[in-house]
Amino acid sequence: MEPTAPLLYGASVRSVRAVRLLAAFAALALLASAAAAAPSRPVPRPTIVWKPIPFGAKRRAETVAYAHRHYGLDRWRIVGPHVIVEHISVASSFASVYSTFAPDVPDSELHELPGLCAQFVVDRDGTIYQLVRLDTICRHTVGLNWTAIGIEHVGFSDADVLANPRQLEASLRLTLWLEQRFHIPLRNVIGHNESLTSPYHHELDPSLRCQTHADWKRADMNVYRRKLAALARSYGLAVGLPPPPRPRPAGC
Repeated sequence: MEPTAPLLYGASVRSVRAVRLLAAFAALALLASAAAAAPSRPVPRPTIVWKPIPFGAKRRAETVAYAHRHYGLDRWRIVGPHVIVEHISVASSFASVYSTFAPDVPDSELHELPGLCAQFVVDRDGTIYQLVRLDTICRHTVGLNWTAIGIEHVGFSDADVLANPRQLEASLRLTLWLEQRFHIPLRNVIGHNESLTSPYHHELDPSLRCQTHADWKRADMNVYRRKLAALARSYGLAVGLPPPPRPRPAGC
């Protein structure tokens, strides 16, 4: 029996090591599970100045008619929302943007009613203005107004905003707060120029099927989304993926 003793001893040692390895893996799994289950911190609502534009019964009725023509919907209330669209105002001041959105007059590009608007405007000094209630459709992005919140930025180019720390910080915090509040993933935070590639894009008017604008091109939005993702991680939020490259609709 003596020759077998060392073999039994070696097997015993191996068993102990295996048990220890299993225990270590189990501990790591528990830590990972606890980390995954750890609640994220709520994103604080940024300071928002309520500066409403006139949006009475007449403008709401015009919005219902607009939604019916372009989306087949009979409502002035937004669906969702599911998308956040970043814009550049091509204006030098908040006052100029407000004076464009407040009058309920046909716009100079598409000549439709109701007048143009966006839910938010971020000024150059970082002040955030809210112009309408969050349940209200605004005309800011053809094909997406039915389900998108629009954020205008005072300035003349994407680069203006990306180079302005106060304005950019305010914009990121506003966007992240809206993302968390409405459960909007990073892939649905887009620039106006990306509107045609959104899976939510829907336009019944054939003449407008390819209509978009040049502000917030994908390259600049990729910079914006990277900064937004970093801010989200600081709150322990799941970041998600940016929108994948998608071709524009055929013929656009």
